[in-house]
Amino acid sequence: MGDVTAGLIVTVMLIPQSLAYASLAGLPPEVGLYASILPLVVYALLGTSMTLAVGPVAVVSFMTATALAPLATAGSAEYIALAGHLALLSGLILLIFGILRLGFIAYFLSHPVINGFIAGAAILIALGQIKHILGVSADGVTVIELSTNLVSQLSGFNATSLVIGITAIVLLQLSRSWLPRALTWAGLASNIAELLSKVAPMFVVIIATALVWALDLEHSAGLRVVGHVPAQLPSLGASLPSSEQWSSLFLPALLIGLVGFVESISVAQSLALKRRQRIKPDRELLALGASNVASAISGGYPVTGGFARSVVNFSAGANTPLAGIISATLMLGVVAGLTGLFRTLPYAVLAATIIVAVIGMIDIKAFYHTWRYDRADGLAMIATAVGVMLLGVEEGIVLGVVLSLSVFIWRSSRPHMAVVGRVPGTQHFRNIKRHNVETLPGVVALRIDESLFFGNAHAVEDQAIALLAENDKVKDLILILSAVNRIDTTALEMLSNLNRSLNENGIRLHFAEIKGPVMDRLRHDAFLNDLSGRLFLSLNEAFDYFAAPTNPNSTQESPQL
Repeated sequence: MGDVTAGLIVTVMLIPQSLAYASLAGLPPEVGLYASILPLVVYALLGTSMTLAVGPVAVVSFMTATALAPLATAGSAEYIALAGHLALLSGLILLIFGILRLGFIAYFLSHPVINGFIAGAAILIALGQIKHILGVSADGVTVIELSTNLVSQLSGFNATSLVIGITAIVLLQLSRSWLPRALTWAGLASNIAELLSKVAPMFVVIIATALVWALDLEHSAGLRVVGHVPAQLPSLGASLPSSEQWSSLFLPALLIGLVGFVESISVAQSLALKRRQRIKPDRELLALGASNVASAISGGYPVTGGFARSVVNFSAGANTPLAGIISATLMLGVVAGLTGLFRTLPYAVLAATIIVAVIGMIDIKAFYHTWRYDRADGLAMIATAVGVMLLGVEEGIVLGVVLSLSVFIWRSSRPHMAVVGRVPGTQHFRNIKRHNVETLPGVVALRIDESLFFGNAHAVEDQAIALLAENDKVKDLILILSAVNRIDTTALEMLSNLNRSLNENGIRLHFAEIKGPVMDRLRHDAFLNDLSGRLFLSLNEAFDYFAAPTNPNSTQESPQL
């Protein structure tokens, strides 16, 4: 029964969203409805989440419009066909990733980049919907283009459209913030009140549609409405794009697939944790890929898991993917016989639905928290948001990914290293700059807190040489490799050169706390045979060895603070 209730409530929520997001994608409203049927069934059969609600979402719809705008006129037959090709290509990419178990690739889109992208896209989406609120025509793919075109069209705004749009925005915003509290105060359970507030957009759509029909605002006030929506089931079948279309759609399809996967897996995992369920990322790739292929062959466009609908599905009591099949069945009934009810639905109301939905996606606290915690991640987040707004969707994402990877490479090339000493009376070792610890004369223990690879090998070598240059009495250098998970060929060559150079200057090189997998690889090389010093299981063992008065290699009289 929980699945039945959830399926019904999600359907009520999905109807206006499907119409609105199809409009956002530049597609006829029925395409949004088509994308809300077969993909839901396919995901229910293949997905690992019990509550993820798949279908059209704002960000993917916006990315679809951005990708197709240069290729065809919005709403044309060619444009609709390209939207199907985009879904097909995105689905195939995800299927290939799933078969090859490449789910980890999507995680190269860090959370700051995703948050920055969503914020930038949300601002662009909201700005792009103002034209429907004003009842004017204004296109563009950047904030500057949209703003310029909107300003130039202000004189021709439609007052009726403006009033209906602003009223819808106010009602929808109140339904989010005020309605749950009001219903709770009236005696309803908090979860029921929350669910009713989520389906409020459907009531706004019904009221606006009835009002426009009763007053004939389409003709008397020149109000733009959805118009005729075919009451027919989608025909199954898909044509393959040409080679030129493949090349034009590949990058957008890849980005749509990755962004959609990251968004879906994040939502699915957060909901699964609440019920101690498990999500399998590689299986999710297959499920989302197949869902997009299903959307393509049933007249739809790219789909993914939606946050708001999934939360509602979870809260409404969905226990299994059956809820998605129930939603798909109900949507099938809507497409088959109820589309005529949407003929007088004003675009201003659909625009209001989109604006209220995307504004809630801008997380100002995330920007503030990220900037305070890590300036580099904060810069990547801000740069991604600004890049999306000023350059475009693809360029903004690429900029964010490049910045994130650049920061990662920069940090990896400058590993944290610390000279450590023993905490008195213990077997614990800490940074000599942060703690009062014991050190041994003539011995330097250097802890390396990063795997060694070609990007940071010379930084480690420089640090070791600098430490020895500061103290000409050092006879033993211990490298602590407890945090080193891998030593590549370049780093091994660096260690060999360092060992040789130190040995020529009468300094022995030792290693402590080498991990098993690293030792296994080192045994395949002659480096250990040429090592001038010793291998120690622990740094404490090394300190005891050098502090022992009978140690022939020891030149120390006693430890010192």
